[in-house]
Amino acid sequence: MEIFLSICLGLGLSASSGFRVFLPMLVANIATLSGWITPGEGFAWMATWTAFFVLFTATIAEISGYYIPFIDNLLDTIATPAAVIAGTLLSTSFIQIDNPVLHWGLGIIVGGGTAGLVQAGTGLLRLFSSKTTAGFGNPVVSTAENIASFSLSGLAIFLPIVALVLVVLLVVWLLKRISGLRNRK
Repeated sequence: MEIFLSICLGLGLSASSGFRVFLPMLVANIATLSGWITPGEGFAWMATWTAFFVLFTATIAEISGYYIPFIDNLLDTIATPAAVIAGTLLSTSFIQIDNPVLHWGLGIIVGGGTAGLVQAGTGLLRLFSSKTTAGFGNPVVSTAENIASFSLSGLAIFLPIVALVLVVLLVVWLLKRISGLRNRK
């Protein structure tokens, strides 16, 4: 059961990093500092005050940048590979599996893949918003992404099974939307 819950936690935090790269890492850092969750071996840096200050600063900068028209689109370009890396780190930080190949394999494929898929979906949504509203609707999209990232991160920590269900539903919905866009072309 502990392995299953750790996978739920890692996957929920990874999906959250598809909305915002640094916010889920900050939430995980605060949760580790508070003793609510414990990172795996080799990820003790996640529970340090240095990590808190770095992640807090990065989170403020990232959230602020998404409220500047057209800078938000540039940030999406940078955020896509960063989200995959953050998703991989977050999932491997908390998944409790002793086999290093399986541990990192799950982190890269499941954690990084989920974060990348969510980030691609939010990037397409922002592009659509930019196109249809000339960028004026993007702050609404940014606010929704901030709320989604924070909420899903909290659910992953306190209700990991609920977070897993939401992530699965989100991934299915995104895959249907992306395939619907392909069919239109």
